Amino acid sequence: MKALLIVAHGSRRAASNDEIRELTQRVTAQAGDSYNLVDCAFLELAEPSIPDGIQCCIDRGADEVIVLPYFLSAGRHVAEDIPNDVKIKQDEHPGIRIRIAPYVGGLDGIAGLMLQAAG
Repeated sequence: MKALLIVAHGSRRAASNDEIRELTQRVTAQAGDSYNLVDCAFLELAEPSIPDGIQCCIDRGADEVIVLPYFLSAGRHVAEDIPNDVKIKQDEHPGIRIRIAPYVGGLDGIAGLMLQAAG
């Protein structure tokens, strides 16, 4: 079973965290057969944490978890914090494939999306 875990920063503002949960629902609706499970987790300030989000995917039957950083640049969170959290779970579950996808801001299509949004 393949899971996609969308990882956002997290906010003190509940509406911002809810926005990520709503995005997760939209991704789920479009995922089709690509992923059996789509969920979200947060680096800080909201729950679940990244390790808890990965564990939830595993508990729900995932044998592969793709962690997708919903970040626009490769700052410390993308370069260090997320990989550190993922490594904890990789070490705990060597039989589960857990990998980090490229962060959203580094994707080739982001420039087109920005131009589309600008109109």
